[in-house]
Amino acid sequence: MSEAGGGRGCGCRVPQRAPWSLVAATAALCLVLATSVCTARAAPMSREEKQKLGNQVLEMFDHAYGNYMEHAYPADELMPLTCRGRVRGQEPSRGDVDDALGKFSLTLIDSLDTLVVLNKTKEFEDAVRKVLRDVNLDNDVVVSVFETNIRVLGGLLGGHSLAIMLKEKGEYMQWYNDELLQMAKQLGYKLLPAFNTTSGLPYPRINLKFGIRKPEARTGTETDTCTACAGTLILEFAALSRFTGATIFEEYARKALDFLWEKRQRSSNLVGVTINIHTGDWVRKDSGVGAGIDSYYEYLLKAYVLLGDDSFLERFNTHYDAIMRYISQPPLLLDVHIHKPMLNARTWMDSLLAFFPGLQVLKGDIRPAIETHEMLYQVIKKHNFLPEAFTTDFRVHWAQHPLRPEFAESTYFLYKATGDPYYLEVGKTLIENLNKYARVPCGFAAMKDVRTGSHEDRMDSFFLAEMFKYLYLLFADKEDIIFDIEDYIFTTEAHLLPLWLSTTNRNISKKNTTSEYTELDDSNFDWTCPNTQILFPNDPLYAQSIREPLKNVVDKSCPRGIIRVEESFRSGANPPLRARDFMATNPEHLEILKKMGVSLIHLKDGRVQLVQHAIQAASSIDAEDGLRFMQEMIELSSQQQKEQQLPPRAVQIISHPFFGRVVLTAGPAQFGLDLSKHKETRGFVASSKPYNGCSELTNPEAVMGKIALIQRGQCMFAEKARNIQNAGAIGGIVIDDNEGSSSDTAPLFQMAGDGKDTDDIKIPMLFLFSKEGSIILDAIREHEEVEVLLSDKARDRAAILKGKMIPSYIINSNPEMENEDQPSSENDSQNQSAEQLLPLSQTVDLVDQETPENPLESHSEPSSPADMEEAAGFAPSEQKSSSTESLETPSLDGECTELDNQLQEQSETEEDSNPNVSWGKKVQPIDSILADWNEDIEAFEMMEKDEL
Repeated sequence: MSEAGGGRGCGCRVPQRAPWSLVAATAALCLVLATSVCTARAAPMSREEKQKLGNQVLEMFDHAYGNYMEHAYPADELMPLTCRGRVRGQEPSRGDVDDALGKFSLTLIDSLDTLVVLNKTKEFEDAVRKVLRDVNLDNDVVVSVFETNIRVLGGLLGGHSLAIMLKEKGEYMQWYNDELLQMAKQLGYKLLPAFNTTSGLPYPRINLKFGIRKPEARTGTETDTCTACAGTLILEFAALSRFTGATIFEEYARKALDFLWEKRQRSSNLVGVTINIHTGDWVRKDSGVGAGIDSYYEYLLKAYVLLGDDSFLERFNTHYDAIMRYISQPPLLLDVHIHKPMLNARTWMDSLLAFFPGLQVLKGDIRPAIETHEMLYQVIKKHNFLPEAFTTDFRVHWAQHPLRPEFAESTYFLYKATGDPYYLEVGKTLIENLNKYARVPCGFAAMKDVRTGSHEDRMDSFFLAEMFKYLYLLFADKEDIIFDIEDYIFTTEAHLLPLWLSTTNRNISKKNTTSEYTELDDSNFDWTCPNTQILFPNDPLYAQSIREPLKNVVDKSCPRGIIRVEESFRSGANPPLRARDFMATNPEHLEILKKMGVSLIHLKDGRVQLVQHAIQAASSIDAEDGLRFMQEMIELSSQQQKEQQLPPRAVQIISHPFFGRVVLTAGPAQFGLDLSKHKETRGFVASSKPYNGCSELTNPEAVMGKIALIQRGQCMFAEKARNIQNAGAIGGIVIDDNEGSSSDTAPLFQMAGDGKDTDDIKIPMLFLFSKEGSIILDAIREHEEVEVLLSDKARDRAAILKGKMIPSYIINSNPEMENEDQPSSENDSQNQSAEQLLPLSQTVDLVDQETPENPLESHSEPSSPADMEEAAGFAPSEQKSSSTESLETPSLDGECTELDNQLQEQSETEEDSNPNVSWGKKVQPIDSILADWNEDIEAFEMMEKDEL
């Protein structure tokens, strides 16, 4: 989601209205200056190692792309766990996520220019022929205007851009005659009816066949759209206009941008997340740089680069100043209210903001880019992937990770701007984690829960369009790429548009409405190139000095702070204020906080929030004291909620034919064996009789030495545990009696005791929702003998299958785990049973956090306004919170306390109504899937030799 080329990425100041040749020349100078002062900061990576990692990326792309073409094409996306294509209407609806699917071979189109970047020119030529032969853009299906624009229109234009480049080189694509461009033009005209509103903002969805014509279109009645949805059109639409000479596309995109600019909040210069497309009223008035807004800011700056219209730069600078004034709290980027920008709208961040450091590189503001990127990297090192949302103390808020590429993008641009080999090591970590945790026999599977390692049957098209492109470019030298990447700009989907479009067909009528009521503040250029002495002082450890404190914050280790306390005692000075002694009503304590750069904010709901800005501390030593104080506050809150902070557990089916690939997310118990401290429990499962486990078992011989399955309801969890333990069970799994409940949609919780001493319970107990429990019950019906592993997280398949009589390739085909999970199902459960459930809080706050486990269900926009609503509470970190409210105590009549009583509904998308399309499901038996693993043996052996 950032612009191509390291030179421009350095953020050079370019004279407005300058010809592009001057821009490029200044950019090149910037790159030379920036890299010359950066490369000495760490030992450089050898060319051999860079080549090895580049080859790893190529092999990974081949694995993902090859499996899509073999098992899914011509479907839009690959389902990597079940090895078949995802066809709209033939799989359970995933709500707004499915709006990206239009039965137009989405993944193939999205991957076109990636093939060229990775030097796969023959495959590119074959792919273009397939697109021209097979893709139909006239399907009766409702799609997202935003997703179709950035993925399909952008993919066609990116493919066309590189097709004409290859044709000019004279070896490939000699037959090509702008066919992709004609398809792009056709698609552009199909999207235009969405702009039939008084405001010029497009409807969020459109029917490819019927536009917004009622009733055939089944759309055109929406009133709201996200800011990014309406503001992320200008690059593709302007490129289409300038390629074809049809000015209407650029005119419509400009009108939408003009309207958003007019509707910004004038005092804060911020925009909200959701806007009414007819009235222009803000529907959601929170503002940030993540989901729902992200690419609006990105496209303002890139529109200036591509189109040369300085009004876009003026608008971006105005917004950027507001972002840095209100939203940026280094290293955090927290949403605020547009009318009250000093008030935070939430205390968690979503993963889509990971693009922002890359945009800051393009802007030239390197220091905050380094800070935020490092914070994100530490979160990744803590959880292996960037969770969909995480709290200010770096804990999981939403546990999903759909293989998003934004962090890899920012890593690439920071490396191009700084030349710091540190970012090559970051990229190496990303490669290792993808192969270790996400790779499965038929591709790469999204993470359903980063805490347990469970998978989702999903591999979005943006994974091939962006992730492999940025990772390959990170390790590639200039001579490794067959064309000059500096001649192109990256769209938000990483599609390549040539910069020479800036001088083509520039007869678009445009009105510069910006300067009518705003004056460009040029002061924020003070730190940009070519003043590299400001960006990177002569101190070679400059960037490291920015990153190091952030490592301490996330890792909760600050030895220097401990040394500082000891030194204070030795010198006779007053020791620093300790978190355990702090009183918010003590004026002396407040003064000490101020000296340490820690401010105390009273929120309107009565809560108190602590925020530290090290640069506001009286001295560097005081800043260290402040950092230690904030870390102590985390530890203090953790200790106070230790019982309530149990993480989720994993139930892993390890018998034939699953072999450890199915991992179910389970809730823990506050009693019995703690799986995080003891070895996992392994055994066959058996249903107890009575199934509710509320009395002495009548089938003790069936559960003896096994893991008993019990139904939720009618008595306390501890009573169930004692009954199965007395019958000889080695563990227990309680299955929800609420049919259809699922960890996909319901908040996780933990089973509480009965208020009495539960030390007599020695076996582990886990809780599964109905959907996950049904997977085990179905497996028993089909295979009779089902063996499972109860643990704190999914285990390595090779380890759990060791000693079993199974083919060696099943163990060796992947040196790490490959988990399988099932598609999401909806949950409208009501709490009618009588067990006590305590929340699984996902924050280290002193307030009980009621945190929904819902993902950002699209590439840039939230599934619905409800998806992004803030749960009550806050959390401490370098921006920390403090309160003393405790968890709820057991009630006498109802023994169930849910984590979130407002389960969010998943919206249903329209089913395809055309019965004549011959898109069949490719169902593959489990034995066939296991046999496919043979194909991965050589690839994994190669990676093991490379010590990956």
